Amino acid sequence: MINTLDGMTFARMIISGANNLYNNKQTVDELNVFPVPDGDTGTNMSLTVTAMSAELENKAATSLAKTAEVMSFSTLRGARGNSGVILSQFFRGISKYLKGKDECDAAEFAAALEAGSAAAYKAVMKPTEGTILTVAREAATGASLQAQTSSDIEEVLGAAVERGNKALKRTTQQLPALSQAGVVDAGGQGWMFVLEGALYFLQNGKPVIKEASEEPQLQKPKAAQTSVDTKDIKFKYCTEFIIEKHTPGESVDAFKSAISPKGDCMLVIDDEDVVKVHIHSNHPGFVIEEAIKLGELINLKIDNMKHQHKSIIDKGQKKPAKAPKEKKPVEIKKYGFAAVSAGKGFSNILKDMGIEKIIEGGQTMNPSTDDILRAIKRIKAQTVFVFPNNKNIIMAAQQAAQLANDKRVIVIPSKSVPQCISAMLAFNEKKEPEANEKAMSRAISRVSSGQVTYAVRDTELDGVEIKKDDILGIKESDIELVGHNPSDVLEELTASMVDEDSEFITIYYGRDIKKPEAAAVAAKLEAKYADEEIEVSLKKGGQPVYYYVVSVE
Repeated sequence: MINTLDGMTFARMIISGANNLYNNKQTVDELNVFPVPDGDTGTNMSLTVTAMSAELENKAATSLAKTAEVMSFSTLRGARGNSGVILSQFFRGISKYLKGKDECDAAEFAAALEAGSAAAYKAVMKPTEGTILTVAREAATGASLQAQTSSDIEEVLGAAVERGNKALKRTTQQLPALSQAGVVDAGGQGWMFVLEGALYFLQNGKPVIKEASEEPQLQKPKAAQTSVDTKDIKFKYCTEFIIEKHTPGESVDAFKSAISPKGDCMLVIDDEDVVKVHIHSNHPGFVIEEAIKLGELINLKIDNMKHQHKSIIDKGQKKPAKAPKEKKPVEIKKYGFAAVSAGKGFSNILKDMGIEKIIEGGQTMNPSTDDILRAIKRIKAQTVFVFPNNKNIIMAAQQAAQLANDKRVIVIPSKSVPQCISAMLAFNEKKEPEANEKAMSRAISRVSSGQVTYAVRDTELDGVEIKKDDILGIKESDIELVGHNPSDVLEELTASMVDEDSEFITIYYGRDIKKPEAAAVAAKLEAKYADEEIEVSLKKGGQPVYYYVVSVE
């Protein structure tokens, strides 16, 4: 029997669960109801928990609370797509419940699962039953019921898996789209793979082995520090710690204002009762004194970066370092912009529109919260507007905005690049951030977007039979029509989007479409809508996966 759970055991359970999900990510991808080549759910959930697993492997589990803290922070930063963000909230809820505990018993473990479920529900604006939320809630309920009569954590987790899998099967009947496709919810299945992997560890004393990746391994780059001179390190003490607040909910604004002039690379993440702090400073003592005013300090770490840098140089540098160039003061602008984009043509268009940081991603590879956060931090501006350009990236962008506490970040919930372009046309540098946010949000609401892609599997949606490799015309988020030729489907799709108020049609052709083919269909549309005086434009998007992206305004 396993009556208590410590940090090391919990870490190995979660690593086993992460490996199990990684090994089965394709299974989860194939459960996506939409037969489009996005593969989001399994890929995103797997990348999220793999980031967490790597952190757990690298950091010794000194206590259950420490393990939970590493889980929460790593998934928060590594979350990809909506499914990954929701998953990160599970672990955040679990972490909050286990705070301060060196170990827990079966009842507390079950309560932690319930806390994780509650946190995930709270994070979703409009929770839908028949999804990962339902499955996780039912699994947690199974654990709690078992904990009333058993003190064995293995039995409690086994009950969670049993009840969770029953709930997973019921999702097929709870959502019409799942029922029609005859599949269970992809996110719920992903969560069950995590729980089943964790249970495997308890039952066998060893974790699920992560299968070898088919992806080519990248050559390890040399340390970037070898090209930096020690004199470039202005603030030499990397100071990190967590504050356990005396008063939960107390504002950290005064603390941030006090320490901000004392360093750079500041990160202060406020989570009501605990605060995660990171700053490079020459006065760590001052930072600590200010922190003590808020609460007690734990996990304090101070590293001398000049000494660390010298060690790296001594190991890897063969040539003497060049004298550092004189640095010019960095100009802090009023506004900056970051956008997610896939395709060289789209990226060039966005750069021409004033987007200074392009975050590579989109369908088939959603950027993580940390990817978006890094782009935000590189922009030297007081206010940064972020355009996700994909409905599955909006939550990750919003999560990144909450972590970027050194500047104001506004997420414009764009679901396509054409919406981003229209929003940028509505931007006025002379206006205040609130006015620009309203103007850009109105602009994206006036854009109707469509995509032409291919089906990756046989399925049936809304009574329409779809065969693998059929050409799909998608209007906003719905499959509008099915055909056999991309250009023909584009023409029909555009017709369904045009109304009496339409003035502009813009076609962006992807990397799998030749320009003559795209020009031919654009000419047909121009002739078709000549009487309505609708202007038709053709641009090279260069996007993967989608043959065409079209916008009507």
